[in-house]
Amino acid sequence: QVQLVESGGGLVQAGGSLRLSCTASGRAFSNNAMGWVRQAPGKERVFVAAINWSGESLYYVPSVKGRFTISRDNSKNTVYLQMNSLKPGHTAVYYCAAGSADSEYVPPVTYWGQGTQLTVSS
Repeated sequence: QVQLVESGGGLVQAGGSLRLSCTASGRAFSNNAMGWVRQAPGKERVFVAAINWSGESLYYVPSVKGRFTISRDNSKNTVYLQMNSLKPGHTAVYYCAAGSADSEYVPPVTYWGQGTQLTVSS
């Protein structure tokens, strides 16, 4: 059974940093594009960042460019989201997302994690 498990969320003060991790199990994800999606209360899900299988192609929503960095370690089946200079507006549930095998981009999303809460206090 394929699972994406996020970790690293929590409560942080504005201006602080946090790193989210997403580890896949059930099969290797080295050939899958992966990404992070956030959903703030009462709002739709928004793709925050994405990375292709090799890590050479990256996408960031403009609002997080320069603050967030997505990376992956295929040997650990893990994708990361380093978040710096956090603001209260970044408060949301962050979901890990993966495309299908041999996908170059996400979306479309084939696999979802259960989400991890990030709360940024002012």
